Amino acid sequence: MYGRLTRDLYPQDENYNPSTLIILLVGSNAIWIMISGLAFLYSGLSRRKSALSLIWIVIVSSFIGIFQWYFWGYSLGFSETAHNGFIGNLHNFGFQNLLEGADYPKMAYALFQMQFMLITLAILAGGCVAERGRFLPAMVFLFCWATIVYCPVVYWIWGGGWAATWKSGVLDYAGGGPVEILSGVSAFVYSAFLGRRNKTLMVSYRAHNITNVFLGTVLLYFGWLFFNGLSCANASLKAIYSTMNTHLCAAFGAATWLLLDFRLEQKWSMVAACSGCISGLVAATPSSGVIPLWASVILGVVAGTVCNFSTKIKYLLHVDDSLDVLAEHGIAGVVGLIFNALFGSADVIGYDNVTVHEGGWLDHNYKQLYIQIAYILACTGYSAVVTAILCFVINNIPGLHLRVDYDAEEAGLDEDQIGEFAYDYIEVRRDFLAWGNPGQTTGTHSEHHSELHYTTSHHSHPQASHMVEIPLNDGTTDESKPHSSSIYEHRLDSSASSAAPPPEDLVVRNHSGVTGEKQG
Repeated sequence: MYGRLTRDLYPQDENYNPSTLIILLVGSNAIWIMISGLAFLYSGLSRRKSALSLIWIVIVSSFIGIFQWYFWGYSLGFSETAHNGFIGNLHNFGFQNLLEGADYPKMAYALFQMQFMLITLAILAGGCVAERGRFLPAMVFLFCWATIVYCPVVYWIWGGGWAATWKSGVLDYAGGGPVEILSGVSAFVYSAFLGRRNKTLMVSYRAHNITNVFLGTVLLYFGWLFFNGLSCANASLKAIYSTMNTHLCAAFGAATWLLLDFRLEQKWSMVAACSGCISGLVAATPSSGVIPLWASVILGVVAGTVCNFSTKIKYLLHVDDSLDVLAEHGIAGVVGLIFNALFGSADVIGYDNVTVHEGGWLDHNYKQLYIQIAYILACTGYSAVVTAILCFVINNIPGLHLRVDYDAEEAGLDEDQIGEFAYDYIEVRRDFLAWGNPGQTTGTHSEHHSELHYTTSHHSHPQASHMVEIPLNDGTTDESKPHSSSIYEHRLDSSASSAAPPPEDLVVRNHSGVTGEKQG
């Protein structure tokens, strides 16, 4: 009875392709793990006192994105009844009219595409906080940005807009423009409006938790295989081919970045390996379903090299892009799109048995280069200008100023914005310091306190560590050594270490050997 009723109400279900439905559903669920990957990655790259804040803003950005996509985001990006070439209409407002489709229900594709916007917002969210940004204006910004920046660009390339129909059409397989360039450029502009972190609070430091950096990279890598591999939305050779291209780009990007950093430090940095891997994954996003396998090897090497040196852009422009979002996402996305023009293959593009395109220079389609460049410039310029306008307007609304004050930055965003901590000893240490200087107390209580050690980083080389020893009750020695340099450039600039900043880690030891730890 129930089966007959179902067939009567939804006769279109009998015509759906089960393999396509499974691909879209599995892909949607697997891609979501990238959100947690970014949260761990950003948290590991930050200082301890702001580690939880980056996890918080990344996961909350996905909640904001889910609501926006359901409310009007999908309709603005993929409405089939809009024909202006710039942005969709509200025909699918609130996920209306999405239960039908030729090969699969449109809602399945809407769910799949939602993950693309969520990961874009997550990438951007880290740059909106970055140890000095307030949560409330960042949340307002993310919703507005998704509406007036992300959705129009998605419509340009995937919704039937000008980028898809101009000349032979732009080659952007899985989101080099809407995902990577938009997030990288917008995070950089937002960081410029936030301003640089206070120099008196900055020291030369490395990622505080390398394990989280590795864990985040692994989760990102896993989700990225579905992100790229299933963007063709069918069970075809292209799904396998794009997945293999993704592996090649990631591997050669990681190897290249590792070697570039090894030549300077003579150490095999885990953070360098993760950074290079991510730059390769990003470069593969627009190109994994467009270029041959051998070209992905070249792409990985080029992306690792270009992105490594692009981390210097923030110093040249004096913008504190603390997570290098521009270098690892924006620049890598540009590199991937350029490779589509040079190495795009009509055969590879057609491996999904659906898409037909002239290819790139390999197929003598030389005009594809200026088409790709025009698209890159449009994405870069549009995102930069609109993001700047949004930041200016929001920052001037009472109660929505973008940046925390000096005291909040000194205490850390975990304490100021959340009131919770990623590490419980931070709260214990805060309470300990609130007791005052134990060295000034009398009686047996003072005998249990000995000395305070300050160090810049757990990951400093032994021969280049910075230590200041300050006794609390016996007036002994004070010794220091030079600061160490960081492979992963999460310091403001080289002048920060010369300004004699306050120490970064606080280790408290008593005579019984109990040890506590603080990073300032």
